[in-house]
Amino acid sequence: ARRQASRCMDCGVPFCNSGCPLGNLIPEFNDFLYHGNWEEAIQRLHATNNFPEFTGRICPAPCEASCTLSINSDPVTIEMIEKTIVDHGWQKGWIKPEPAEVKTGKKVAVVGSGPAGLAAAQQLARAGHAVTVFERNEYIGGLLALGIPEFKLEKSVVERRVDQIREEGVEFRVNVNVGVDITHEQLLTEYDAVCLAGGSTVPRDLPVEGRDLNGVYFAMELLTQQNRKLRGQEFPPGEIIDVVNKNVVIIGGGDTGADCLGTSHRQGAASIVQMEILPRPSESRDESNPWPQWPTIFRTSSAHEEGGVRDFNVLTKRFVGDDEGNLKRLECMRVEWVRDDETGRFDMNEVPGSEFTIEADAVFLAMGFLHPQHDGLLDALGVDYDPRGNVAADGTMKTSLDKVFSCGDMQRGQSLVVHAIASGRRCARQVDIFLMGDSRLPTVSGYARPPIMAHAGSDNAGR
Repeated sequence: ARRQASRCMDCGVPFCNSGCPLGNLIPEFNDFLYHGNWEEAIQRLHATNNFPEFTGRICPAPCEASCTLSINSDPVTIEMIEKTIVDHGWQKGWIKPEPAEVKTGKKVAVVGSGPAGLAAAQQLARAGHAVTVFERNEYIGGLLALGIPEFKLEKSVVERRVDQIREEGVEFRVNVNVGVDITHEQLLTEYDAVCLAGGSTVPRDLPVEGRDLNGVYFAMELLTQQNRKLRGQEFPPGEIIDVVNKNVVIIGGGDTGADCLGTSHRQGAASIVQMEILPRPSESRDESNPWPQWPTIFRTSSAHEEGGVRDFNVLTKRFVGDDEGNLKRLECMRVEWVRDDETGRFDMNEVPGSEFTIEADAVFLAMGFLHPQHDGLLDALGVDYDPRGNVAADGTMKTSLDKVFSCGDMQRGQSLVVHAIASGRRCARQVDIFLMGDSRLPTVSGYARPPIMAHAGSDNAGR
């Protein structure tokens, strides 16, 4: 890690800072690490990021794509350095609860315990507010706890941080579906401010013939059940998703599809094909995708290295089953993407005569998510939605309702864990300003160095 940190250049403009949505102080913690000053390194790391052990494991590292070295060489391994620093901090006992010494008497409800909700809750608690986090599932952490596989993010890592937040005074209430178990009227009456931090949970479907056959699942059905199994939960035989010795097809080429791939490997699938409707990306940047933009290149995860076949430009036309309603194969065809000279957009055309079939006993739809669930709390509250179906919020992250704020995927749409943490931190500051008229919580910007500031009434420097 120190050797990698030594590669960090004395950049006139460190683009890694702006490449990171959190505005992490990357050159600073790299320099402290290189000189062996681990305690200062962990302080700088926590100055802008509540959960570097999460981002150090599952972030795609836009900071590395913006590293000056990546113009013509391999970038500094910033994500690995981040993970090494924070893991060392936990081992040394330097990371401890930091409860606020002065309480404001204000009560805040946070709905959703994913990375955005956890970041908002921790920031608000350190500002002195009484925070209650509501989670409709049985575990705290949102997708960190139930959506991301154990082989990518160990759940003990999540629980360790949740324990710290709990000891800082945050109350967690699980198995509570806000809008059902607690009405929206109660929420608005009992709390001085509400932070909506739920996820983008409505998956994109594939409404083709045969969609209702046994064996066709949404990706999260597999991933959440697998995480629950690993926690010791048992399921009735008819509800168990098990692909041992089965032919698996994953539709969707993103991270969720890769998670299904790795999980299917671990369950012992006979064969796995991951399909994507888009073309195969190039191995390196082209002229339309220069540094320091995020590189749209072909990526191989650890799950892909374990095996399986990847196919591109594939359109699924039909699911075919047997007489008992069980999936047996997919009927597909090739597509090509042609650029329209007038609009610059790419149009998808089916390739005549390219039809083919794939044998499949299980299919996982991993094609992304549309927007948060509207039924229940959001519709009951009557919040406005943006054109994509997310909760609309203004520049202060306030929704169309007074004292109701929104952050994370619920407000932004499906995105990265680093964006969720940044959004939660930004929302916490706006809630604090709403409640107190001012805030000493740090600003959050991926384009400027966030100030290192202390919380009112405490010595939480840099938090």
